[in-house]
Amino acid sequence: MAVSNGQQNVAGLQITGGAAIVAPVSAFPNGVLPSNALVVVPIAKPTDELIAMLEKGPSAVTPEQMWQLLGFNGPAVHVQDDQGRPIAIGLEDLLSGLEKHWGEHPEDMAFGMTYAQELIKHQRQAKAEQVLAKIVQKGGPGDAWLLLGVVQLQQSKLDKAEGTLKGAQNLLKDNPYPSLHLAKLFNEKKDDAKEREFIDKAIGIDPGNVDAWAVLYQHFARTTTEDQAVEELEKLATTKRSAAPYIALQGFYANDEATLDKAMAFAKKGVEVAGDDPLALLCLSALFGRKSQVLAEAGDAQGSREALDGVVKLLQPHEAKMSRDVRLANNYFEALFQARQIEKVTKLLNALAGSPSKEVKQFAIERSRQVAQFLQQQQQQLAQAQGKA
Repeated sequence: MAVSNGQQNVAGLQITGGAAIVAPVSAFPNGVLPSNALVVVPIAKPTDELIAMLEKGPSAVTPEQMWQLLGFNGPAVHVQDDQGRPIAIGLEDLLSGLEKHWGEHPEDMAFGMTYAQELIKHQRQAKAEQVLAKIVQKGGPGDAWLLLGVVQLQQSKLDKAEGTLKGAQNLLKDNPYPSLHLAKLFNEKKDDAKEREFIDKAIGIDPGNVDAWAVLYQHFARTTTEDQAVEELEKLATTKRSAAPYIALQGFYANDEATLDKAMAFAKKGVEVAGDDPLALLCLSALFGRKSQVLAEAGDAQGSREALDGVVKLLQPHEAKMSRDVRLANNYFEALFQARQIEKVTKLLNALAGSPSKEVKQFAIERSRQVAQFLQQQQQQLAQAQGKA
């Protein structure tokens, strides 16, 4: 990280001289910063060493040094204090605090699982394995076996992971993930037959598991060709009557503009098979939204509007689901708002404000503010235009 005048390349970002805006994070709705933003963080108590360094001119510091200068022991992470209030502490302080509590209360398996998950999240697999091994030795639940097997697999301890995951499979008979991770294990062992066996077990346990179908597609694509993989997956999908195979397929093509139409074709098949599946509706509506954006950037305003209409027509019959699923509510709101159907937007937000879901209710409050700001700007622009006239 660096501060300088003129021109400098930092981590792929080109910084050029000229003008800049310094603004608080609160100035950006929902905390979304522009992709070319630079963050200016005041240092409350500069050390004598830092002051001496700055007197020589702009200086470069590593991310680790930056957090240290800001008073954190490791990168800052968000946690809650004992009264539920959000606070930021250094990662090393967080992990050392969790380790101390675990050492004092080794019988608290639920806390041990939380500690292990934090370790995994921050790439401390070896330590997580030690914690999970203790939980398993104490007769821990199947989830602990599964997580331990995953950590061992991540460290390429294949023989240990195989035994652990098979133990998890025996304890979690209705969970497809032990079988799915065993499939990944045998993929690493280059055993295609065993890999396919455990993929089929996972799908047999839960035909609606999108991850299992995605792994099956990758297995087919690796052992045959991409076209044959699609053909095989669609053939199997007809016997399961689930949107999951098509949701998995669209995911492999959704991020490339060149294959966007192919992704939409798969997503539409998913909705045809299971028209009430929230995930199928979510995928297709998101692809319609992406299509609208692509067409707008290409200058096709009519096509862009038609794609937005596609979102509205798809989701309008499912408004009732939106009081429980904020993702559907967001896609429907965005389509209506971009199409400037303000009356429908207002009706939607009023309905969502009464949702029993805190997440949906908060979404309705935030979007209501956004709409109010938009209408206020429209009124100001109209007043200015009338004043000039």
